[in-house]
Amino acid sequence: MKKSWKLTEKILNGEKTIESRWYMSKCAPWDKIKTGETVYFKDAGEPVSIRAEVSRVMQFSELTPGKVKELLSKYGRDDGLSREAIPEFWERFKNKKYCILIFLKKAKAIKPFQVNKKGFGNMCAWITTDKIRKS
Repeated sequence: MKKSWKLTEKILNGEKTIESRWYMSKCAPWDKIKTGETVYFKDAGEPVSIRAEVSRVMQFSELTPGKVKELLSKYGRDDGLSREAIPEFWERFKNKKYCILIFLKKAKAIKPFQVNKKGFGNMCAWITTDKIRKS
């Protein structure tokens, strides 16, 4: 996550209870994440430091600028966006075709650990795995 947006802080303090992903085409975690699973978060360039449980997943396709605005208006606050920031994020997302909303609960700080992204690509924003192992 982009550190300057302070999203991990918002997850920990309960201000952000939804993680959203906006895409032009379907990619992870689309159809890969389910209620009850665990999600780990980190700021870019930092180790993983937060764990949360998925309480609900919603997926939207065939988005239009109007539908994007509607989703941001309805869920933006829980996604950690201030009312004033919503127009900026609408500009970013207005042409996206897919959105996934991941509702979070029981977020907590954990002992930080590094992620080996070998095979996923350095810029990969979402990785799915069956197991989290210590190396």
